[in-house]
Amino acid sequence: MTPGGAIRIDRLRVRAGRTDLLADIALDIASGERVAIVGANGAGKSTLLRTLTGMILPTEGTVTVLGQRIDPRTPPDELRRLRGRVGQVFQGLHLVARLSALENVMIGSLGRQRSLLTCARLFPADERERACAALDAVGMGRVADQRTDRLSGGERQKVAVARALNQNPALILADEPTANLDPSAAAEIAELLAVIAVERGLTLVTVVHTLQLLPGLAQRIIGMQSGRIAFDLPIEAVDDARVRALYRRHQALRA
Repeated sequence: MTPGGAIRIDRLRVRAGRTDLLADIALDIASGERVAIVGANGAGKSTLLRTLTGMILPTEGTVTVLGQRIDPRTPPDELRRLRGRVGQVFQGLHLVARLSALENVMIGSLGRQRSLLTCARLFPADERERACAALDAVGMGRVADQRTDRLSGGERQKVAVARALNQNPALILADEPTANLDPSAAAEIAELLAVIAVERGLTLVTVVHTLQLLPGLAQRIIGMQSGRIAFDLPIEAVDDARVRALYRRHQALRA
């Protein structure tokens, strides 16, 4: 648990040239909370996630993640240490196709192991054991030695979740982790993320488009539109009509 919560954002603005990518964002997420972010393409969802790791820096306002303040003056080594505590699951997976599932998962330990041996993919025995345990946790121990490009889309996404777990994170950021999966595989990944977060007491922030996944995935829904928070409500206060209205307003603004 992180004193004061996992994430605290106050009056955040991110600007590219004269365009506000994010504006007037104020947000608190408690340690162990599961939050989903919804909204149309271009609403600022992925930009917000990237701000939480310092990949995008605030133009104005304050961002604090796991006790680490993020701003243009934050030293790069502090940002690297923070990223080592944040597991990330990407829409594009970012797995190395020619490597085995186990080797891809062990890449998640590079924040702990920076020796020449690990750069040469010669990981210590204890790191191999941790990676195997991470694969077992997502039900993928049986494919540890298989090349990643020979796995199905759902299996590859489970490997990506295992890689994030191998970092031993306090926070998981998942950016559309169910994109390009069939409904069955998408539901399985969403359930897996939620179960892991609950069992390990992790904070989980997920960007998701498939509204049917929300009830099992999150306790709280943040709706974004045009770089701003349109609503921030517990799951029981959000219905399909409220979420779909975000997309309709987005289309109207673009018309």
